[in-house]
Order: sequence, then C-alpha cells, then structure tokens
Amino acid sequence: MRILIAEDDAVTRKLLEGLARSWGYDVAVSPDGASALESLESAITPQLALLDWMMPGLDGPEVCRAVRLRPDVQPTYLILLTSKSDRADVVSGLEAGADDYLVKPFHPDELRARLNAGARIIDLQQRLAAEVAALQLALREVQQLSGLLPICSYCKSIRDDSNYWHRVEEYVSKRSTVQFSHGICPQCVETAMEQA
Repeated sequence: MRILIAEDDAVTRKLLEGLARSWGYDVAVSPDGASALESLESAITPQLALLDWMMPGLDGPEVCRAVRLRPDVQPTYLILLTSKSDRADVVSGLEAGADDYLVKPFHPDELRARLNAGARIIDLQQRLAAEVAALQLALREVQQLSGLLPICSYCKSIRDDSNYWHRVEEYVSKRSTVQFSHGICPQCVETAMEQA
C-alpha cells in the first residue's frame, strides 16, 4: 500500500519514512503542504497520507480540506501528525477532513497500529467499491419484465407500449435474458395424435 509522508522537518521525515518502509509500505515523501497536495492529486494517488499540521505553504488541515473537495471514488485515508493536543485542535483537524489524529511525540507502535487501521479501512472501501461496481453492472444487464401485459386471448401475442403486437417469445426475449427452446407438451402430443 502506498503512503505519503508530508513533513517539513527532515529528521522526522526520515524517521517516518524508515518506519513506514520497515512495515512494508511503499513510501512517497513531501517536504511541504503544496507538494503533498500535488502528490495527492497525481495519477498515482497514495491510499494513506501522514500529514504534519505545521508545514510551509499549506498546512495539514488545508491539505485535508483540499483533498476532501475532490470527487474521488476512493478517497485517501488522512492522518494528521502534530504537537497540538488540545481538544479544540483535535476537533478542528478532524473537521478539516482528517480521518485520524496522532500527537507528537508519537510511539512507533501506535503509529503502526493507526496506519494498519487506515489500511484496513482502505481495503474495505476498495472491496465495497468493487461490489457496488459489480451490482451496477448486473443491474444494467438485467432487463426486468413487470406490470400489466396486454395479451391476445386467441394467438397469445403481446401488445407493446407502441401498440404493436409481438409473439410471446420475441417480446420476452427482447426484455430479458430468457431464451426459448420449443418442444411439445404431453397434452398437445395427445391432441395431435387424436387429430392424426
């Protein structure tokens, strides 16, 4: 899974990058908010982003707001990393669009656990999106017959909405995935034998 680490402090950025790589993540790094936003809007968008709150240019919450304005099918899981621990700051960060919030100094095990939680959520979102796409495809392929069908009581032809008459097989085949195979039922066999 690809993760973006946006941190202006080179030492912290290197530490985060090393930890994320050791946990098996494909890592991209940004030294500021503007380049982080550029990475998050690229063709290869990271699924996870660890954003420092205080960065030159755009700060972490501004990056979160900009990312949440995108009409993505699969959004990026955003974690704000900051020394701000006041409840109002936590609320502000989450309201800006962050999915999680981690206070510095952080413990590596807590960071790993939060990244793993984000990865699970991303995986669930991707599986859900695949299921929705499969259901939409199935709905497009299904042509459903419903309602009242005017049928001739003699020849059994069916009248369509344009007032044209069709054989039952033709009408049903055009509006469903049903295919017809013709045979003779036992009652008709008896009737045919009596007439012969």
